[in-house]
Amino acid sequence: MSLPASLSAWLLVLLCAASGAYCLWRVGRSEREARGGAAGEALMGFGMAVMAVPWGIGPWGPGILLAVFCGAALHALWLLRGGVHHAHHLVGSLAMAYMALTMAGGHGHGGGPPLVTGALLLYFAGYVLLGGARLVTAGGVAQPVAGGPSAKPAELTRACRLAMGIGMLAMLLSL
Repeated sequence: MSLPASLSAWLLVLLCAASGAYCLWRVGRSEREARGGAAGEALMGFGMAVMAVPWGIGPWGPGILLAVFCGAALHALWLLRGGVHHAHHLVGSLAMAYMALTMAGGHGHGGGPPLVTGALLLYFAGYVLLGGARLVTAGGVAQPVAGGPSAKPAELTRACRLAMGIGMLAMLLSL
């Protein structure tokens, strides 16, 4: 039994908004050096929620999202000075800018160069598989993630990142 398209779109909106809200909560609870990553993830979650709204975001929406995610890509470049583990933020921001650019061009479904879409699909499929494997094998005592005060929030942070990766994969598949 399959879900109607609008119901699955609203579930994606809810998943992304919940992930964004959790990441925003983490911003206030994180140590100073982890706040930038948590803020980027919050922006990504809320941006994905807005982009997944079934009735669209109006003629002005794609341009605004493009500007926001180009700014997020610049922020991710700034975070890279702290280590390559922030490269995923850059890829995610560029992917969102790419989808906003595709929406701005009026292409929607089937838009965008297949090579770029395919490369992003491969990246996020790998990210989701690796993230899922890490979450499953965390088992017993999970190691705290930077910005997470204990093991349970670390697992929740991993699950949040995995959920956003799945959401990104779903959005790319709908291009």
